[in-house]
Amino acid sequence: MIVQAGESEPARQLSARVADVVFTQQSSLKSAQMFYSDIKGRLAQYGRGAESLIVLPGLSLYVGGTRAEAEEKYEEMQSLTPPEFAVRQLSLLLGVDLSEHPLDAPMPKVAPTATRANPERWLEYSRDGQMTLRQAALRATAAKAHWVMKGTAKDIADHIEEWFNSDAADGFNLLPPYVPGSLIEFVDCVIPELRRRGLFRTEYEGKTLRQNLGLRRPTNRFFQ
Repeated sequence: MIVQAGESEPARQLSARVADVVFTQQSSLKSAQMFYSDIKGRLAQYGRGAESLIVLPGLSLYVGGTRAEAEEKYEEMQSLTPPEFAVRQLSLLLGVDLSEHPLDAPMPKVAPTATRANPERWLEYSRDGQMTLRQAALRATAAKAHWVMKGTAKDIADHIEEWFNSDAADGFNLLPPYVPGSLIEFVDCVIPELRRRGLFRTEYEGKTLRQNLGLRRPTNRFFQ
């Protein structure tokens, strides 16, 4: 299998031409739908169908018995990151030095110079969320521009179902904020909820990753 990660114009064309899976950073349903529509729309020019490429946004999640518990887990993880380090990471993400800006003032209006990770979308996300520089930096350090979900198993399953049924994702690439706890919580709490909704398999259908992702085996062009 060929897995491609990237959202630049050349990366999108490469994904459409040869990739089986594309790993993408999406922080909102709207941006995910736009990427999904764009990348799937490019496949026809290479003689490929929409089912030949799987779109997997990254998902970092905090599962709790209640929403308050999930929020507490998130805040605890955030508290472990020194703000100065977080600002440095956000500066790298944007290609702009943010070290002279006050931490608890609104996220400054800057002109990003970075060519990776779609910095304009990240700035839009931080402005829409009315974040301070501290909040934006810690959020960026937690999962870059990937989707962060906090809530009960039902909350998380609701959002996963919404993205899946709204042409925003074919699945998700889990980005556990801590291991093994975060993975265990997803397997023990979220997977059963997804299964009840018919959104997750109860057993593997094939013996290879390609088969279990529902991808057709490509023709070997060297075999006659």
